[in-house]
Amino acid sequence: MIEKNKKKWDEWELIAINYLKDKWHSIIDTNFKFSRFWEIDIISKYDDLTIFIEVKYRTNKIFWEAEESITKNKLFKIKKSIEYYCLTNNISLEKIRFDVITIFKWKETYKLKWYKNIEI
Repeated sequence: MIEKNKKKWDEWELIAINYLKDKWHSIIDTNFKFSRFWEIDIISKYDDLTIFIEVKYRTNKIFWEAEESITKNKLFKIKKSIEYYCLTNNISLEKIRFDVITIFKWKETYKLKWYKNIEI
């Protein structure tokens, strides 16, 4: 089971996984590594789409919002990782989507935002 393989510091990814499962997504992979530094946090299936999800987590807003950490360089790495995953798993690029889930933790509560169909 995916949850047992997650590390303690991946708590925010578990929150996102559980949220996606509540929305009828099947989780097909987590922490897919394309290279030493390139990774896709969650890959899910919903209807006929394969969805690649980047999870960003913050406990304060002192430096920047979680959304602001998705830079052009990060998007480039995500795009290449997605292309590689699709190529090696025979997935049509017309049947994919890229989403971002941000989680802001304040004390014991979480605020989750789901940005769907991000252009990369």
